Amino acid sequence: MAVKKTELYSSLWSSCDELRGGMDASQYKDYVLTLLFMKYVSDKYASDPDGTIIVPSGGSFKDMVALKGDKEIGDKINKIIGVLAEENDLKGVINVADFNDEDRLGKGREMVDRLSNLVAIFDGIDLSANRVEGDDLLGDAYEYLMRHFATESGKSKGQFYTPAEVSRILAKIIGITAQTRQDQTVYDPTCGSGSLLLKVADEAPRGLTIYGQEMDNSTWALARMNMFMHSYPSHEIWRDNTLSAPYWKNPDGSLKTFDFAVANPPFSYKSWSNGVNLTDDEFGRFEYGTPPDKNGDYAFLLHILKSLKSTGKAAVILPHGVLFRGNAEARIRQNLVRQGYISGIIGLPANLFYGTGIPACIIVIDKESDRNSQDLFMVDASKGFIKDGNKNRLRSQDIHKIVDAFTKKLELPRYSRMVSLEEIAKNDYNLNIPRYIDSSKPEDLHDLDAHLNGGIPDADINALQTYWAVFPNLRKTLFTSSKRSGYSNSLVEASQVKATILSHPEFTTFADRSLAIYTDWRKQHNDLLKGIAISDKPKELIKTLSEDLLARFAGADLLSRYEIYQLLMDYWAETMQDDVYVLVQDGWAAGKRLRQLIVKKGDKRPETPDLMIDKHKYKSDLIAPKLIIDRYFAPQQQQIDQLQADVEAKSQELETLIEEHIGEEGLLSDAQTDTGKVTKASITARLKEVKGDKEEQGVLKQCLKLFDGETEAKKVLRDKQTALDAAVFAQYPKLTEDEIKTLVVDDKWQGTLKNAIASEIERVTQQLANRVKTLEERYAEPLPQLVQEVEVLSSKVEEHLKRMGLEWN
Repeated sequence: MAVKKTELYSSLWSSCDELRGGMDASQYKDYVLTLLFMKYVSDKYASDPDGTIIVPSGGSFKDMVALKGDKEIGDKINKIIGVLAEENDLKGVINVADFNDEDRLGKGREMVDRLSNLVAIFDGIDLSANRVEGDDLLGDAYEYLMRHFATESGKSKGQFYTPAEVSRILAKIIGITAQTRQDQTVYDPTCGSGSLLLKVADEAPRGLTIYGQEMDNSTWALARMNMFMHSYPSHEIWRDNTLSAPYWKNPDGSLKTFDFAVANPPFSYKSWSNGVNLTDDEFGRFEYGTPPDKNGDYAFLLHILKSLKSTGKAAVILPHGVLFRGNAEARIRQNLVRQGYISGIIGLPANLFYGTGIPACIIVIDKESDRNSQDLFMVDASKGFIKDGNKNRLRSQDIHKIVDAFTKKLELPRYSRMVSLEEIAKNDYNLNIPRYIDSSKPEDLHDLDAHLNGGIPDADINALQTYWAVFPNLRKTLFTSSKRSGYSNSLVEASQVKATILSHPEFTTFADRSLAIYTDWRKQHNDLLKGIAISDKPKELIKTLSEDLLARFAGADLLSRYEIYQLLMDYWAETMQDDVYVLVQDGWAAGKRLRQLIVKKGDKRPETPDLMIDKHKYKSDLIAPKLIIDRYFAPQQQQIDQLQADVEAKSQELETLIEEHIGEEGLLSDAQTDTGKVTKASITARLKEVKGDKEEQGVLKQCLKLFDGETEAKKVLRDKQTALDAAVFAQYPKLTEDEIKTLVVDDKWQGTLKNAIASEIERVTQQLANRVKTLEERYAEPLPQLVQEVEVLSSKVEEHLKRMGLEWN
């Protein structure tokens, strides 16, 4: 059965729950990732004698499964991992975590239970069913875990991971294309867990030769495992300090040079100079200046510059301070700019990285650039992000916009521009981005004359020209010229502005025209979506779909093509991606299938069932019951909806009657239970007791009748719902392949996307409505009118006080 990405992620994160408490995330990541690696290589290579990794007898995940409940499970797991490590030269890589550590895993039965549960979780993930070769299901799962480990590890321990979104930007801006050769090289001198290197390699369809160096032992081990998990077994990653002991060198002792380089060095590393000869560096890295011995930002940048070929390109993440700090760093910065090595700077939002909350930037180096053209392209992307827990995160649209602007040199207002060397020189080579790009929103200034004399300033109305260009007659519907030059009057009350816009013919035309773009896109890709076949590549599919959608909406009125693109990418991440992974592994027949859910004892994340049949719970991986109902059983559902409304009405009638007659003097007060409730049983008991009080008897009988009516209505509803569930359950195996494609592609995917785009169209017009409403309310009552109203109200107060014999001085 297919492995859904989100279900895989959930299972992996459940494994972390078993380890929390005894250690923090920076420690338990080694255990979880080691088990993931063991499970992966066992499923992938155990029956493949020619595989990249040899799984020897006594060194597989199955050997671990056999240990569940064993009182020596910790020591024996260590030995199993050791067997695999010895066979594949992975000692010091996969055997970093000690599974027999009582301080972290507990003693005796606690350790046995914890490790048994941990192994059981991984045993429940069938990775052998994954047939999406080259689509990196496991690599993405590894990336998912790394991101969560970094989030939980805290400020001081999350630096081993560069957010995938930032990695994608670096990968796309350094010039790697479909023509990049496999023998070309990419280098990361501070590679951490290797995620940044892998994102770069993903951009080269033919592959790239990977080189890296990492100082921390456990992080280096993570990088090695990461490479195997992403199917890059031929990587070259060394463990040592890059600045004091660079490993990658030529035979003559000089630094080896590479075609591409990327890096996310530790920010402002204070002890970078330990072991480095600052006065006579043997590698000649400091020819443009020696960095301060307590701040290593430029030390890493200069090392990378020296490690590039004459045509090399690099992108380096550094704190914003490198753009404007003075003294030694200012001299280095000036030299690099005048040499023409820095081709661009991209300012990123604050709080993106796990090791720090400060904003960072990307310095782009291009040794191949024309030395006579020393202009520098700047992007201020600091405003484009979404909150994600306690961190900020770049969205798909933010990434695409940055890459588009930088690679195409698009000059966008308040976002990006080409800056000349002359302008930089005038600023003393200070590269602080706000000096060159003002990304702040313009102030919403009030017009004092309008506050005093009334009317809405034409300047504010004219500022909405992008809307009036699309709705030329709507302006005349909303505003009319006043007697005062430069001011207009509103024609529509503020509360009616939105309704007026939505009902205007020009809006209807605009909405239809915008949806037509989506409809054309949908028709273009209908055959592609309905033709999804086993072993297709989901990532290639979403790239084709999203890039075409982005291109089609490039010329759309008012709508942001990046916002539309984001709608698709969000839906892909939430739902569509899982569906496609099911289809490319199991085919369209998966739409017929319902899984019976069996909740295991201790399961902390049980799945929510889609159907309950004869007390058995069932789940569909592809087609929710609602889709079946909407297409095949709509009349039955309408009947159930009406019955549900009837039940709610009867319940409300009963509740109202009870509320009217409870309390100390209420006719139902003696029918209340000890807890203060009125039940059918308590009403029945009170009816047997009450004698002679016809009024109380009448209310009790009316209440009992309503209870019976409610019970009967609920029974009818329940029976009808049970019958519908049974009909839906029976419909699944009857579905033909064409019907499944219609349900999934037309009803589920396209229906959801169409609704999302229609909402975006309305949201854009809502912005106009809000602004018009704000202007109307702001200038609705000029100052003289307010003064007059105050005087009238004051005189009324004085009159009331006089009548009361009081005087207000």
